[in-house]
Amino acid sequence: MLKGNLVFGQSGGPTAVINSSAAGLLNAALASPVIDNVYAAEHGIVGILNDRLFDIGQEDPEELRLLTQTPSSIFGSCRHKLADFNEDDSEYLRILEIFKKHNIRYFFYNGGNDTMDTCHKISQFMQRKGYECRVVGIPKTIDNDLCGTDHCPGFGSAAKYVASSFMEVKLDSQVYNYPQIIIVEVMGRHAGWLAASSVLASYKGAGPDLIYLPERTFSMEQFERDVRAVHEKKGDVMICVSEGCQDKNGRFIPEMSENSELKTDAFGHKQLGGAADTLASFVKEKFSIKVRAIEFSLLQRCAAHIASPVDVNEAYAAGETALKFSLDGYSDFMVGFKRVSNEPYKIEIIRVPLGVCANLEKTLPEEWINKAGNFVLDPFIDYTLPLIQGQTIRSEEDGLPHFADLKKILVV
Repeated sequence: MLKGNLVFGQSGGPTAVINSSAAGLLNAALASPVIDNVYAAEHGIVGILNDRLFDIGQEDPEELRLLTQTPSSIFGSCRHKLADFNEDDSEYLRILEIFKKHNIRYFFYNGGNDTMDTCHKISQFMQRKGYECRVVGIPKTIDNDLCGTDHCPGFGSAAKYVASSFMEVKLDSQVYNYPQIIIVEVMGRHAGWLAASSVLASYKGAGPDLIYLPERTFSMEQFERDVRAVHEKKGDVMICVSEGCQDKNGRFIPEMSENSELKTDAFGHKQLGGAADTLASFVKEKFSIKVRAIEFSLLQRCAAHIASPVDVNEAYAAGETALKFSLDGYSDFMVGFKRVSNEPYKIEIIRVPLGVCANLEKTLPEEWINKAGNFVLDPFIDYTLPLIQGQTIRSEEDGLPHFADLKKILVV
């Protein structure tokens, strides 16, 4: 077996369970006789470029155990895009320099689409330079849009939060004796998996009447007709809209209002948000009724208090199995989930070539969306329900969550 040191990094937006994947990997690595030292990069690939690595071997095992109930990305994240090394290999040479300095032979990167792109590039560069290093991607995204895997760690917990929150908002809205229109915005750039999960609340009789996803072209005119039809039938209207909905011209909903402009991140993605507010302003002009806009925003990403135990356990297993596969000699892959059955729910952890999932997005199947494009059908419910199962049980201190508190001692 290839002996040497291991480094782990986190990238992209945080989730309620990304630290569970870290725990699965790091605990397994610390117990492996093949791995000499276990490190974590501060702020992902940026930490490697800056030679800022934490020595996990000096952490308290109890604090590492608490990672499974600690949300967000405990080692820090980043949204740093590596250039094509055929055009500019300066950062790759720096990564190789750091890997050689610390004898890094195992590199694990935990994130979404862009993270898998980074993994694939680093893997290819190391092969070109003849430096033996196992490069592995561990999936993470609440958007659930990674190709090659049935679902992604982070999605189940976020879906549980979204559906539960819709049920609570629905009950809150029913206490008054006048109708109102509530528009809730949910994350999801090009894929509507998370917004679609609001249908689970409707499955329990307390969810949205209308659901709009990026998979279908959005029309303000049709939106008005849909809202009016529901309002005339039942008075109250509850709407779920994905932040990534676009019209036929490719404009996001906030861009449909005057003098609007969205900023972009390092990967060229527009920074979304504001769809619910834009639609609320539009509805107020068309209807003489109380309108409320709600944006779940960051709350839906890291709601560890309502994390799905299935999601937590699968995230841990993803990290743990990633190490096993790499010790068996595999590299340049992402761990993924293959669904074996729904009843009983069972998955198999598989290897997905990084070239299959890097920079690709998995969207909601067309047949899971109704013909009108404003609601989600039963197959999605069958797909998602197993992922949100279990009651969250977390240790507390003074009635508040007990999160991990790591020393984060830098390697010198």
